[in-house]
Amino acid sequence: MSVEEETGRYASPPCLAGEVAPDYFDPLAVEPQQARDVARWRRGERERLRAERLAMSVEARATVGRALAGHLRGLLDARFGGAAGRVFSGYWPIKGEPDLRPLLTELHGAGVTVALPVVEVKAAPLVFRRWTPETKMVRGDWNIPVPPPEAERLHPDIALAPVLGWTGDAYRLGYGGGYFDRTLAALLPRPFTIGIGLQSARLATIYPQPHDIALDLILTEAGVQAEKEPRP
Repeated sequence: MSVEEETGRYASPPCLAGEVAPDYFDPLAVEPQQARDVARWRRGERERLRAERLAMSVEARATVGRALAGHLRGLLDARFGGAAGRVFSGYWPIKGEPDLRPLLTELHGAGVTVALPVVEVKAAPLVFRRWTPETKMVRGDWNIPVPPPEAERLHPDIALAPVLGWTGDAYRLGYGGGYFDRTLAALLPRPFTIGIGLQSARLATIYPQPHDIALDLILTEAGVQAEKEPRP
């Protein structure tokens, strides 16, 4: 039986990795051609997954958003006591991402300090600025609405990371800018990170490279799907 038949629909391996199993793939990417093949494969997967997500109906996206909000609310209650008094970083949805803005408003009303990520310097770690339902947003990088420069800068305790694809060992396939991995590498202490994605976006592997950082947990409309070993 093939991997696809055993575990559901997965993407094919990167060019020139051929039929190599994920556990044989060099995790250190010491071979330059291999790293180029992974990069090319990821570009193709991003295009495929983004197209599939954009093809969803408005109703289907709303259903996914409601389900994810319910699971996330339950997770915050169970693990963080609702997260009141903590700094919680959400995101402003783009390109068909699940819309959790109603939950951000709800969390703000429950005493959670909500922040949003902002690209202030190209190719540098993200910064996080405070958001409230009354915040007058400005246009940031990629034309995404973000809190203004005068909004308070915060260090998140819990951070959401929207994903295009995800794996059972809690790695994410993002948009390719490297901002989130760069941010996680720089933040001390590191926030508890939750990948938010579609159940249909599961991949067998992303062929992790040295710069890739696994998230703490992956959450989809079906609930918690992956969780890495707790950090010491």
